Amino acid sequence: MIDGFLALYIFMLAAFTGYEIIARVPVILHTPLMSGSNFVHGIVLVGAMIALGHAQTPFETAIGFIGVLLGAGNAAGGYVVTERMLEMFKSSKPEAGKGSH
Repeated sequence: MIDGFLALYIFMLAAFTGYEIIARVPVILHTPLMSGSNFVHGIVLVGAMIALGHAQTPFETAIGFIGVLLGAGNAAGGYVVTERMLEMFKSSKPEAGKGSH
């Protein structure tokens, strides 16, 4: 029972610390930060797949499946958001030499 409380305490501490760190990131660094977090989301997805592979009970299988589903959605959504953010930095002016005369 103590292990469960310790794991919950570590999770809550990590969530609070992560929120405080991300809240203090300047706007100019959000795109590189998103790129790095997409990498971490991929690692989380791999961990969820490994956990699902080691599941033995139906409850563990359900939790593992939900973990894989949420991890995949998080990773894919992160790449979509990063792509949209990078599109905002592209120039809307046509380049010289390109286009019809």
